[in-house]
Amino acid sequence: MNRSAVLVVLVLAVLATSAGCTGTSPEQTILTVIPAGSLLYPLENIEAAFESQHPEIDVRIEGHGSIQAIRQVTDLEREVDVVAVADASLIPDMMYRLMGEGGSNYTDWYVAFAGNEVVIAYTNKSAGADEITQDNWYQVLARPDVRVGFSNPMLDACGYRALMVTALAEEYYGELGLFEAIIGSSFDPPLTVTRADGIRKITLPERMRPADEKVAIRDGSIYLLSLLDAGGIDYAFEYRSVAEEHGLRWIDLPPQINLGSAEHADDYQKVHVTLGFRRFQSIGSERVGQPIVYAITIPANAPHPDEARMFVDFVLEAFQEGRPGWPAPETATVYHATG
Repeated sequence: MNRSAVLVVLVLAVLATSAGCTGTSPEQTILTVIPAGSLLYPLENIEAAFESQHPEIDVRIEGHGSIQAIRQVTDLEREVDVVAVADASLIPDMMYRLMGEGGSNYTDWYVAFAGNEVVIAYTNKSAGADEITQDNWYQVLARPDVRVGFSNPMLDACGYRALMVTALAEEYYGELGLFEAIIGSSFDPPLTVTRADGIRKITLPERMRPADEKVAIRDGSIYLLSLLDAGGIDYAFEYRSVAEEHGLRWIDLPPQINLGSAEHADDYQKVHVTLGFRRFQSIGSERVGQPIVYAITIPANAPHPDEARMFVDFVLEAFQEGRPGWPAPETATVYHATG
């Protein structure tokens, strides 16, 4: 599907008009916002600032993994005002489709507004914390007694990105069997990387079941943080912004594998992950490696589209400032479905 991109227009006039105007009704409009977990911290800050300017609106934020955030709308049929995800490609893949016979698509547009990169997060208590470096991190994580965590790829973008990063690392460092040593062999059945025509493919089963204690999975990457703090795992695949916001130690990965560099987009595309969906719609199950881009949209059946637009514009304006612990700002760009 072709898409056309234009720079986003922030509706500053609407914000200026709305600020200080509370209306006559004592009842507030409840705005339901469902973001990816790595956006919770910035959106909670934005929520407070937005509500101070718009006391007539009560923003309710409910974090999920990016896939699960979209499925609140497409599979669970909830009426949601704003959806924000950590993988922009999920929106056209999963929402550019009809809500029902003769109806409109779940959405026909999204705004890309921020980026990130995958890092290896850890604490002072982690096994090997006193020796791990940018040069040997993959060797440390491959040790049988080192416990590794990542989020569920079926629900969360950071989860399938953890698999992509590990598969890319195997090729980058020339360490055949690295994927199996860090992740793959700890599952039942084992996860494997197949190679054909220069593409490395990882096909996941319907249920991700760790076969030993080396690997732990949680529904979202932010849910690994308490496990990391408690010593339940030694290392976690996390976004850099999350590691920074939570005061963790982390290893920066080479741009060739960290999914954070547009210059290496061709390298990233050499890894594909097929998700083992059964219970839900299979649309969007094929994930292709690409630079991390965050996106936001308003579902076509949003109960409060005007207020949702105001909030989206407020978010986009706030993100252009760039703050510690937030995904890195990028020029806000609108993409529309065409054809």
